[in-house]
Amino acid sequence: MSFDAPLPPYNASDPHARFLNVSCLDLLLIELVPLAERMARHVSAGMSSSPNGGEGRGGAGEVGTDGGTATGGVGDGEDEERVRDAMYWRLDALGYRVGLGLSERFSRDRPLFTEPLDVIKFLCKDLWTIVFKKQIDNLKTNHRGVYVLTDNLFRPFSRMSTTVRGEAIQRAQPYLWFPCGVLRGALASLGIKASVQAETNDLPGAAFQIKTLGSTLKG
Repeated sequence: MSFDAPLPPYNASDPHARFLNVSCLDLLLIELVPLAERMARHVSAGMSSSPNGGEGRGGAGEVGTDGGTATGGVGDGEDEERVRDAMYWRLDALGYRVGLGLSERFSRDRPLFTEPLDVIKFLCKDLWTIVFKKQIDNLKTNHRGVYVLTDNLFRPFSRMSTTVRGEAIQRAQPYLWFPCGVLRGALASLGIKASVQAETNDLPGAAFQIKTLGSTLKG
């Protein structure tokens, strides 16, 4: 599959023409988080029902009538933390693989990058436009390997309800994990090892912090 714009004439009746609706990625991103949560809960439920699962969390293995432990639901809290961690690693890993592929595909015809800042600019302008149909709105750096990318209208958040602000921000956080993986994978493909974190304080905006940990770029 190619993301290149089709050459004119745009003939939809051509049996060899291939078109991809721009809504496909939006729909995929919407379903990724619920899918990751369902899979994580399925795995967590299997661990809880194992012979050693309930005894390890319930102290004496006592279980309340609601399925939680008899010690005030401590086990439930541990289960939720386990589910959230599993979601994070799954979504981040998926994004990492996508980032690797996208950067290899769309940077192959460019001159080799020699500076980390050039790589970051490529992510802000080219990669972000490919994935989210717009550029990053703001880029800041301390010139010591830390970069903050701000998207004032992050596409996956554009359709989210913000009626209850605190709850909306909490629900929105897992939707940042896949893009974090995309950035990390793209950086790795271009020779930069980095950690990526993201947060949102005011929907539909999002900020991504990149901390470079090493580089194989040759100036």
